[in-house]
Amino acid sequence: MTTLFTRLQEVASPRIGLGAMNLSHGYGQPVPEAEAVRALHEAFEMGYRHFDTATLYGATANERVVGKALAARRSEILLASKCGLFSDPQTGRRTIDGRPETLRRQCEESLERLRTDHIDLYYLHRWDKGVPIEESVGALARLVEEGKIGAVGLSEVSAATLRRARTEHPIAAVQSEYSLWTRNPEIAVIEACREAGTALVAFSPLGRGFLAGAIQDPQRLAENDMRRSMPRFSTDNYPRNLRLLAELEAVARELDVTSGQLSLAWLLAKGDDILPIPGSRSIDHMRENLAAERLRLDTATVARLDAIMTPERIVGERYGEEQLAQVDTEAFG
Repeated sequence: MTTLFTRLQEVASPRIGLGAMNLSHGYGQPVPEAEAVRALHEAFEMGYRHFDTATLYGATANERVVGKALAARRSEILLASKCGLFSDPQTGRRTIDGRPETLRRQCEESLERLRTDHIDLYYLHRWDKGVPIEESVGALARLVEEGKIGAVGLSEVSAATLRRARTEHPIAAVQSEYSLWTRNPEIAVIEACREAGTALVAFSPLGRGFLAGAIQDPQRLAENDMRRSMPRFSTDNYPRNLRLLAELEAVARELDVTSGQLSLAWLLAKGDDILPIPGSRSIDHMRENLAAERLRLDTATVARLDAIMTPERIVGERYGEEQLAQVDTEAFG
């Protein structure tokens, strides 16, 4: 954590970072490049300093747009990307490959797309279960030694895998889905992170738009929107989850904030080592999310929110069967 938090301090970063994925990947048609570049420029100007991308997003397009937008600001930001998970250019299928030679090649290609000579934080996007985690982490450690990356991260791993990985090299951050309606890191990963001073970077901290009240009817989402295949957004499950959102929105009205800001403030209250990285295509929403940095929740409010979104009240898995098989994160029974 020292390396990561030192870098965040160097660039005067708020704890809330920006996930750039939404601009190129996952939620319908990509944002046109010129608009995406403008959004990233605006994000920097409003105060974001931690920017997160990946080889996978937009089949490398997201790294290209982040590089184009932020290369001139490179010394002023913490730049994070990911390897080991990519879209096969022939089939379009997601491929997981954690072999050392693949990770090195992807890193060198990412450096070119990002227009930089080093990446501050480089994650193994998914653990390739056909390759020992120590072997993949060892390859990333060699990239640290060469100055191509500043620190090693892991994404969607269990506490046991994290403990194995850190015998090979310190792990600066674990990136996991963490929000009011996805509490899986609380099973074991947060504790394992704290044992070693590893930051927990929370992706999808707004529940893929759900906690911000952005999705009233998932059936109106674009045909290629990933949420259409997620069980929580199904025709049967989503109306039941909306009842929980109504409870969250009632608390937000009492505090005169948005439900999204309240959800981010809840994460910030969980510990100084929790770093949310909400993503958005909207500059206004980026500004709204960053404003949550100023909110401070008392323990009674945190407990009240905990009770609204307990895991047993959430209806549906966070991923479909294929994606669940690709992650190593602990799941509630």
